[in-house]
Amino acid sequence: MTSATTPAATARRIHVLFVIDQLCEPGGAERVLLNMARGLSADRFSCSIATFKIDRRIPLFQQLPCPVHVIPMRRVYGLSGLRAALQLRNLIRREQVSIVHTFFETSDLFGGLVAALCRVPALISSRRDMGILRARRHRLAYAFVNRLFDEVHAVSEQTRQYCIAVDGLEPRRVVTLYNGVAIEKADSADAERALAEIGNIPRNAQLITTVAHIRRIKGIDLLLRAAAEVRRRHPRAVFLIVGDNHQPEHYQELLELRDSLGLAKSVRFCGASENVFGILKASTVFCLPSRSEGLSNALLEAMACGLPCVATDVGGNPELIDNGRTGLLVPVEDANSLAHAIMYLLENPEAARGMGHAAREVVEQRFTTENMIRNLEKRYEHLLLGGQPAQRR
Repeated sequence: MTSATTPAATARRIHVLFVIDQLCEPGGAERVLLNMARGLSADRFSCSIATFKIDRRIPLFQQLPCPVHVIPMRRVYGLSGLRAALQLRNLIRREQVSIVHTFFETSDLFGGLVAALCRVPALISSRRDMGILRARRHRLAYAFVNRLFDEVHAVSEQTRQYCIAVDGLEPRRVVTLYNGVAIEKADSADAERALAEIGNIPRNAQLITTVAHIRRIKGIDLLLRAAAEVRRRHPRAVFLIVGDNHQPEHYQELLELRDSLGLAKSVRFCGASENVFGILKASTVFCLPSRSEGLSNALLEAMACGLPCVATDVGGNPELIDNGRTGLLVPVEDANSLAHAIMYLLENPEAARGMGHAAREVVEQRFTTENMIRNLEKRYEHLLLGGQPAQRR
């Protein structure tokens, strides 16, 4: 963060403490949080991050935009939890934190409770999915803790409706705050370098790419079944799956499925990449076969690259894709529809280009990082200056 401000100006700045479970993978939420910390006006805000675990070997977490406080905690109860609570309380008081903004379950439930007991002026929770990571104990705890939050920021309108219907939150306290994408990074990405890093990609290949960590919820098995059908009509099609392996057993199942479908040479598991924009710019089609989504950063990034996209009709995907104009939506769990949508884009390049251009325009108009930061600052200032924080009981 830039901090060329006088001591007097610093004293007037609003201190925002982001609390996130861990910084151990370069996922969408982690990138959004860092973009928030990096983008907030240095004249009006100062930022810091509290996390219970960090992996500084990951390039994304080696040069951070603000101070990061690591609070080790093996479990939320017992002596470990008590120590962590005291550390977090002391941090909030020492830094005179005005806003605590939490990400994910442990930060919501544990960090939110500690912040509420500290009586911070504003307490915000960021909800980024449709509850897919929650265990039963989380659902029970949320029933109590939800009332402590002054505002809940939902990453899509579908996520907002989930918070209202399932969590029982008052509609006035749940605000849709869309993610933003740095389109300048898309524009400057190097496609040739990205392909060179992957290696052994035929020069005439039609690349169909998905960007997702290996999890069952991401529907990569559906993509493999669709790939088998696409390859029968389009032998130049090569499928790239970019993302870390988060479920080894499922990954092994995917490898076995790939080989059984005869796709060993045409489906590449590329692992994580720091040059995702370059891979997307080298691609022909982007495909998101997820079984559930809050709002997909990967889909936004593909749209920012002007790439025609196919996505399942779940979560926030329809809020990004206007079916037939900015991309194609297909039913969830339907590999056949997925295959036909991919083939339509491969076989109709003019229509595909038109969708890609329209998708890029949508990102420029509504989903830039600048828009996200501007809307976030409005919410912060509304709560502190003009809002009516919830009565914590």
